[in-house]
Amino acid sequence: MLRVGLTGSIGMGKSTTADMFRAEGIAVLDSDRLVHELYRGAAAAEIEKAFPGVVVDGAVDRQRLAARVLNDPAALKRLEEIVHPMVWAARDALVEERRDKGDRIVVFDIPLLFETGAEKDFDAIVVVTASEDVQKTRVLAREGMTAEKFTSILAKQTPDREKRARADFVVHTDKGLDAAREEVRNIVKVLEAHLER
Repeated sequence: MLRVGLTGSIGMGKSTTADMFRAEGIAVLDSDRLVHELYRGAAAAEIEKAFPGVVVDGAVDRQRLAARVLNDPAALKRLEEIVHPMVWAARDALVEERRDKGDRIVVFDIPLLFETGAEKDFDAIVVVTASEDVQKTRVLAREGMTAEKFTSILAKQTPDREKRARADFVVHTDKGLDAAREEVRNIVKVLEAHLER
């Protein structure tokens, strides 16, 4: 089984690209979705212990949590120490499930793949990219987003240029959906050919 890491900075079109892999019949495991599930379940009590007042009705309130950790590197590190091992365990369980179903390629949608040192866990890395202008326009159009918040998020992410340099494959989402879809199809062909060797 090939384990493929899919990543990209905020606003680059990673979720859309993940859907393109799904459309090609490839299993995609969404790390953000895993985190959401953990915030509603297994991780809530431990996060509340570390950051009192962030759990509401048994689930982590993401806005309250963000206000506590966004500009505090030590707090962010503490949160990662709680959540990352739980995400990895859930991810490993899902891989076994997909393997049992006969999947030969699994894509892991991981926003902070390089930032968490997870690239070593994968056979190939796909980076989703777009021009800075397109990225900025997309992100600032999001509800509740400000230029200051965008700058703060970018400061915590590995620069796009560096991500592209470390990637095995790059998908460009600023050239239209059809072009990006074609890049995804080509990546799948290369991966499948690799499995046939």
